Amino acid sequence: MRHDERDSGTSTDTPVRPWPDIPKQSDVDTPSEQSRSGTPWQRLASRRALPYLLAGIAFVLYEVLSVVRHLTGRTTGYDLGIFEQVVRNYAHFDTPVSALKGPGVNILGDHFSPILAALGPVYLLFPSPVTLLTVQAAAFALSVVPITRLAIRASGVGLGGILGAAYALSWGIQSAVVFDFHEACLAVVFVAFCVERLCRQEWRAAVVYALPLLLVKEDLGLTVAAIGLYIALRGPRRTGVLLALGGVAACCLTVLVLIPHFNAYGQNTYLGQASGATGNPLVRFLMPVEKTETILMLLAPTAFLALRSPLLIIALPTIAWRFWATNPFYWGTGHHYSAVLMPVVFAAAAVSVPHVHTRVRAALPRCSRHFHRVIGAWCVVFVVLYSVNAPVGRLFQGATWRPVLSSAERGSLATIPDAATVAAENSLAPQLTTRTTVHIFPTYPNPQLRPNWVAVVDPPEPGIAPVEQQLAAIRQLPALGYELVDRREQVSIYRLTG
Repeated sequence: MRHDERDSGTSTDTPVRPWPDIPKQSDVDTPSEQSRSGTPWQRLASRRALPYLLAGIAFVLYEVLSVVRHLTGRTTGYDLGIFEQVVRNYAHFDTPVSALKGPGVNILGDHFSPILAALGPVYLLFPSPVTLLTVQAAAFALSVVPITRLAIRASGVGLGGILGAAYALSWGIQSAVVFDFHEACLAVVFVAFCVERLCRQEWRAAVVYALPLLLVKEDLGLTVAAIGLYIALRGPRRTGVLLALGGVAACCLTVLVLIPHFNAYGQNTYLGQASGATGNPLVRFLMPVEKTETILMLLAPTAFLALRSPLLIIALPTIAWRFWATNPFYWGTGHHYSAVLMPVVFAAAAVSVPHVHTRVRAALPRCSRHFHRVIGAWCVVFVVLYSVNAPVGRLFQGATWRPVLSSAERGSLATIPDAATVAAENSLAPQLTTRTTVHIFPTYPNPQLRPNWVAVVDPPEPGIAPVEQQLAAIRQLPALGYELVDRREQVSIYRLTG
């Protein structure tokens, strides 16, 4: 085959490196005419409709999970407030400054995520943190479509639907949904569609879905490089090599040049987390045991089937930088750090099903008829056991629906006028970022910067600052020229008078 034919992704010749795991659409559980024209449920459960049905259910679930958290006062300035300030500035064609990160701090000097500018028009129409949460819910839900579609293509409607539902309820997605808003939700969409196109050998389409990742976050350049490596191994070498080199170059450019350029101190703050005592690299990657537990949690939801697929190389860069970093928040299963790994792991597991099934049929022919049922049961049991105490399970607990920020406390926040400058405690910040300029308390106020208003939780509760530090800052407010003007339950409002 000529090189240009292989690069186009279409040729009359046999592919040089075919993907053996995905049977043709007609070979797996093809819907009968009855399922296409039968009962409404049969039509809903059909091959084409099921991915969109699951995505719709997932969107409702994600939206409820995230919006209820915000409406009950459980979101925080770090990070929902930060992202609202950034998107709000983009919406008004201003520099993406986040006052919560610091006065005049350009977010591009913290993390390189210019793709957030695309959310500006939506925010301009609906200026609210709920807008960001809704966009995130929609993005995660949209990623369910290609993963379910791929799973159905590889293993049929039954097991494919279970894998799609298990992906939608996977711990990485659930953890990200309930950790405010993050740009990771956009990366998940592009990765999900990209891996689907990779498995279908639609190389150019895969590249098109991979390239926007360079605008989502700086570390994803390495993910793009891994996608290029996969294409070089499985498809057109030239396309794969160029994409891999482009991904590495883009990562170096953003980490070493662009972020320091936009940073107030001319440096990349996060590079320091890659330093520290090295010792044995293998030990650093695997210890403490929390890192090993994360690996097991990544593979366990799909019965470790993902280990069979080379698609897993796409997940390696994210795992590598997280485990090499000295920040322990990166090592575990919390927050949003594993969300981008979920589509890779589930796609790798889905395309491995036919191959593993063939091996089981050859070795244990009597047991092979139950293979899909066993894998499906494993996925269902894992998701159910995890979700009982996870965000989805907590939806069925009354405490989730009880507000931690009462109507009286919201009324206290309402005394702060629009367009004011405010120093707000972390849990109060996202309630104010829509209409005021918010700085983080207790870092502010200080002698160098005194916002006109201060909103605090008194007595303080544990947050990004220790309780003792918050108490000391509250006691210092009169000396900085502030007087108490409103207090309702635990929320106190101070105004600058001196």
